[in-house]
Amino acid sequence: MLKIEEVVSRYGRIEVLHGVSLEIGAGEIVSLVGSNGAGKTTLMRVISGILPMASGRILFDDQEIERLPAHLRVARGIAQVPEARQVFAPLTVDDNLRLGAFRRHAADTPHDLDRVYTLFPALAERRSQAAGNLSGGQQQMLAMGRALMSDPRLLLLDEPSMGLAPVLVDQILDTVVALRKNGVTILLVEQNVNAALAIADRAYVLETGRIVLAGPSATLANDPRVREAYLGL
Repeated sequence: MLKIEEVVSRYGRIEVLHGVSLEIGAGEIVSLVGSNGAGKTTLMRVISGILPMASGRILFDDQEIERLPAHLRVARGIAQVPEARQVFAPLTVDDNLRLGAFRRHAADTPHDLDRVYTLFPALAERRSQAAGNLSGGQQQMLAMGRALMSDPRLLLLDEPSMGLAPVLVDQILDTVVALRKNGVTILLVEQNVNAALAIADRAYVLETGRIVLAGPSATLANDPRVREAYLGL
């Protein structure tokens, strides 16, 4: 579904991604593992079109998309759930979700809202509440629900468990698995490496802007370098 070829990206003169290549097949959960500053969020932003790249190619369904603006990538079926959630705090839960459907036909919105509220019942109970008054876990559900309102085929999830209690982390990751069962392909960046590898089909390890390891998640979970650097074993 997605193919990244030799992508280079910079913040000003500072090169952050140094020729990154990876692939995601339809229906997969692929985890991107790496320490802080490795370039994980930068790669997510490049894929979604928020951040330009200096060189390389991005193919989605065998079509080059690297020159498309972000909103047209959403129209193609790519949605990002950003790090730290970034909900529209003064707006209601319902309005936040409706903003996620800005590329959709208005007639689809009620059905899409019902689907999100079924997936996240806690949001349904607070649909008229300002998003800024939600708990951290509820805001993460809202950020995911907002992305799902665009009816994506590829969901980019950036640190969905950040700052959440363990019980909420389990709930969010269970939702990720449920989304895959419903046909959504997922690229997951997750600080809880052990949990990420447990639910992903495959994984890539990104270090200082370069892919240094790749393979089935079970294989990487048992790799001594991964166990020492990311699993504390």
